[in-house]
Amino acid sequence: MPERAERPILAVDVDGVISLFGFADPAKAPGEFVLIDGITHCISRPVGERLRRLSDWYDLVWATGWEERANDHLLALLGLEELPYLTFDGRARFGSAHWKLDAIGAHAGDRPLAWIDDCIDESCRQWAHMRDAPTLLVPVEPDRGLEEAHTETLIAWAKSGYTL
Repeated sequence: MPERAERPILAVDVDGVISLFGFADPAKAPGEFVLIDGITHCISRPVGERLRRLSDWYDLVWATGWEERANDHLLALLGLEELPYLTFDGRARFGSAHWKLDAIGAHAGDRPLAWIDDCIDESCRQWAHMRDAPTLLVPVEPDRGLEEAHTETLIAWAKSGYTL
């Protein structure tokens, strides 16, 4: 595993990655329903263990409109320790990710970066391509979130020195 100072950053979205939506049958939901701030969320069952494994390879940071509330509500559910979080100055917009680019870029600086999100679009891909540091975008489906295949890809990327 890489030394702390040399580790890549892993930017983690919540909605569509950890809190799942869009599945057809709530009775067969791929997670547990939890009430958070008066809103029902379907929290992926295996995502906590996957994020803990990824934290062996990455410095995790919340990259979500939840901002500090991700720590307030998800740490105990996922078995994680407190993570740094990005702030977006009220720019959060459901259904897109381009409003995250400035904050993610500022936080990552010249460090390698992987980013898990369900709303990665062409502007995100162009931004990643233009970064000077290695960048891996990991798009997920909001009804399945962070799956084992994504986790294995992220670990392989970190182990390889940032190539696939």
